[in-house]
Amino acid sequence: MDLASAPVPPWYRDFAWRDGRLEIRKTAIRLRLDHHLMAEIASWVVWLAILMTVATWARLTRRNVKRLAFVPDRPRPWYLLGGAARWAGIECGGRQAEADAVVYFDDVTVGQPPASLNARRLNFACTDISKSHIASVFEEVFGYPLLVNPETAQGDIVAKSETNGVHDGRIVAAPTERRAGFCYQRLIDTAGPDGYCRDLRTPCVGGRPVVVWVKLKPQNSRFAIHNRKAVLRDPAEVYSPEELALITAFNARIGLDWGGLDILRDRDGRLYIVDVNKTDVGPVIALSWRDKIISMNRLSAALKRLIT
Repeated sequence: MDLASAPVPPWYRDFAWRDGRLEIRKTAIRLRLDHHLMAEIASWVVWLAILMTVATWARLTRRNVKRLAFVPDRPRPWYLLGGAARWAGIECGGRQAEADAVVYFDDVTVGQPPASLNARRLNFACTDISKSHIASVFEEVFGYPLLVNPETAQGDIVAKSETNGVHDGRIVAAPTERRAGFCYQRLIDTAGPDGYCRDLRTPCVGGRPVVVWVKLKPQNSRFAIHNRKAVLRDPAEVYSPEELALITAFNARIGLDWGGLDILRDRDGRLYIVDVNKTDVGPVIALSWRDKIISMNRLSAALKRLIT
């Protein structure tokens, strides 16, 4: 069977309720159903209504039909790739042989794409997004390390699970015993004069940054999934030409054709790529409606160029 044409189960089967938390079945990640999450769900309902309206208009007014096939999973509308494709009027799903490109879409940390005869394959080389692999590729491309040895380091460092998307980072005092399944990184000081830490979420298409979402968080919740505020910036406003070239080289090395990078800029000016999201959700909820729409226009246009 052509995996890309397999029936897609209803969206609600993606979730389960276990032990008082909302569980994402694919990754087994559990979310606490608090007022922050409820507010974000409400915002997403409004956003999905906007997305479906734009997608319907895009389908009705398009001239040339573009198609994307996905293996082994097809992205739901809340995944940024699915949203950008629909925003552009691109058909999602169907047989690989009829698609303009096939995307390896699997929300796992380490995986292996199934075979595909389609000549245009996206993200098929991006099979390992564990934190230690990301850090290894980062050091190879940028020339300076992110990882530290927790048993010999001195002072505060960051401990994170190797698993993608769990948001369990925490500051620990080194030296400390190494735990299986965790990686250890230097503590990057991203706080601005206002006291907020800044994450540079950078969606990339064709390996190149398209937009930057500057996410602000209080220092005591810098690893949390929720953002106090987010603003849209052009990549050229945030990164130098040399940094943009290094980011593109990093994406090529790790095999990322589409996805979002989590990038931090230390107080000393250096950049650190700390996470790769090949099945990223978005746009960031804390963005203004204007910034969301501008972002989707840019990302959907870049996606169309990528598969043309």
